[in-house]
Parts: sequence; structure tokens; C-alpha cells
Amino acid sequence: MSPTIYTIMLSSLATGTIITMTSFHWLMAWIGLELNTLAIIPIISTLHHPRSTEAATKYFLTQAAASAMILFSSMINAWNTGTWDITQMSFLPSNTLLAVALALKLGLAPAHLWLPEVLQGSTLLTALIITTWQKLAPMSLIFLSANNLPPMILLTLGIISSVTGGWAGLNQTQTRKIMAFSSIAHLGWMASITSISPNIMIMSLMIYLIMTTALFSSLIFSKSKTIQDTTTTWTLSPTLTITTMLVLLSLGGLPPLTGFLPKWLILEELITQNMSPLALMMAMSALLSLFYYLRLAYTTALTLAPNTLQMKFKWRFKPTTPPALMAFSTLAVFLLPLTPLILS
Repeated sequence: MSPTIYTIMLSSLATGTIITMTSFHWLMAWIGLELNTLAIIPIISTLHHPRSTEAATKYFLTQAAASAMILFSSMINAWNTGTWDITQMSFLPSNTLLAVALALKLGLAPAHLWLPEVLQGSTLLTALIITTWQKLAPMSLIFLSANNLPPMILLTLGIISSVTGGWAGLNQTQTRKIMAFSSIAHLGWMASITSISPNIMIMSLMIYLIMTTALFSSLIFSKSKTIQDTTTTWTLSPTLTITTMLVLLSLGGLPPLTGFLPKWLILEELITQNMSPLALMMAMSALLSLFYYLRLAYTTALTLAPNTLQMKFKWRFKPTTPPALMAFSTLAVFLLPLTPLILS
């Protein structure tokens, strides 16, 4: 794809998301979602490979179905209440359908099966866009309609997603599929807190975006597509090895790293609301996710790939670690002390 066309696609992608995030009318939100979907289809299928074509087709079908369901739910609401305002969704069947549609759009379990397949058929950079930027528009709609969405459905989607994201990720060897299940688990945590505290959900989303961008940046820099590939990261840059390990531990939610903050606040809020069994299940599911993060951290920083004495250290020739990667890695690791500032 030529740089000009690629730039146009990326700007259309950004425009679609911004239209959705800034609109209060359902039709404008739907137009933004459609523009967003149509812009990323060529980006996914740039490889001209059967797997990427399949990924683009799967992505298009799921996103089109979800957008149609969102439009249908808003039409039913407008028919019954006479308003197209996103914040005034007061008709229960519309809210239920909207929650299911947004779950499909985000990739929340049990509507998650498209996400690992689409990421596996994309490049690492496209996978980064799908797991970060593409979550903004649906999450903004969830934030705007948080007071109206059925809490029971959101909590059920949250617990199923966090367990599925942990459990299904244990069996994976491809880093993109691991990141897909990581995304499902994190979105499950956000869905479970949405109806209780939308502000914590937004904070959790911001931290998820920072951590995922940091890890994907290191995977792109080291060209690591499988767990086996991560064993050679140490030859690229010692700094990269350490930061990747810390970002992985942060994604797992270990204190005193940034990733501990959303999990801590969400569990605390759930317990305050007398939802201790749910909080326990969420905490147990976090242990499942932690296992595959630790496995990646182990292969990245603590194993030595088979090598010969004549093997050259690549970092002696190209010691530069991208500044953007270092910035995101720093944020992904050291934000916990700023908790009071973030919450205020």
C-alpha cells in the first residue's frame, strides 16, 4: 500500500472514531463506526495473503453485524421514546440489544471468537491498532450509555470475558493471539466495573492502552511473532529485554507496577458493593492471565536461545531503542505512585 493511501486510511480511521466519540445522536455515532470499520479493512488486508483476506472478511462481517444491531436498538428506542439522544436510552429491550452489540464490537466473551483470528491474520502494527484505537469508539458509547445499560448483562459479560481471556490464552504460542486473549480479559475487567463506576472504567481503559501499546511496540521492534521468537530479544537490546519483562509483569497486574492500579481499584469497588464472590472470581481469573505473561517474561528475559560462540550481539551495531517505546514502557511501569492524582 502506498504511503498516500495508507495516510488517507489512517486519517479516516481517526475521523470515524472522533465522530463517534463526540456525537450525542445515534445516527452520527453509527456513521462514525461505519467509517471506522471501512477504513481499517484495507489496512488489515495489505499483506495480500489468504490469511489476511480471511481476517479482513471476518472483521468486516462481525463489525457490520454489531453496527446494524446498534442502529436497530437506537431505532427501537427512538420509536418508543421519540429521542435519538445516546444518553436517553430508556427502553429496556433497546438497552439489552445495545449491550450485546457493543460486546460483539469490542470482542467481549462469549462474542470474542473473531478477535484472535483477526489479529493472527494481521501484521503486528495492525494488531496494535485493532487492540487499542479500535476499542475507543465502542468504549465511548458504553461510557455515554453506562447509566442505562443492564448491570446484570455487563457483570456477566465481564466475568465470562476475564475467565475466557485467562483460560484460552494458556494454550497459545503466537504472541498476537496471546495479546488478543489479554485484550479480552482486560475488557472484561472494564465491563464489570462500568455500571458501578464509569470513571474507574475510563482510567482502566487508559492504562490498558498504554500497557498494550508498550508491549506491542517491543514485539514490533524485536519482530517477535511467537513465544520462541522472544528468546532472541536479548541480542537486540539489553534495555528492551528489561522493559519488555517489566511491561509483561505490569500487564499481569503485579504491584508495584502500573497494571496493579486498575485491578486493585476494581476489586475494591466490587467488594464495597457487596459483590465479593464476583471479585474473588475476577481475582482468580487474573492468575490465569498472569501465567502466560510470566511465561513470556521468562522466555524474553531469563532464557538463552541456542547460539554459537561466533554469534554477534546485534545491539553492538544498533543500540538504539525507539524513544516512543521507552516513553510508553516508562508509563506502563511507573504510574502506580500517581494513583491519588489519577483518581482526583
